Amino acid sequence: MLVHTVFFWLKPELTPAQRAEFRRGVETLTQIKAVDKVYIGKPAATEKRPVIDDSYDVGLTVICKDTAAEKAYQVDPLHLAFVANCKQFWTRVQIYDAD
Repeated sequence: MLVHTVFFWLKPELTPAQRAEFRRGVETLTQIKAVDKVYIGKPAATEKRPVIDDSYDVGLTVICKDTAAEKAYQVDPLHLAFVANCKQFWTRVQIYDAD
């Protein structure tokens, strides 16, 4: 199993409509056949602690059965379209992969 976790920091000046467009873009990734599960969320309202980074706007976790599936996810036309259409909305992206 491979867990691909992506954190997005959106541009602060985005309108609510642009934020909604970004969210719709992220949700298209759930349709990629190479992935087993996709989770999308915002920082949780958990207790603040020094080890928690809640400075991001949107978190995405993609579960793939293996590295080959994750590689297929990366080149899937839906993923490529998401990046092309939505990169204008973020200032930073941070990715953590674990297997």
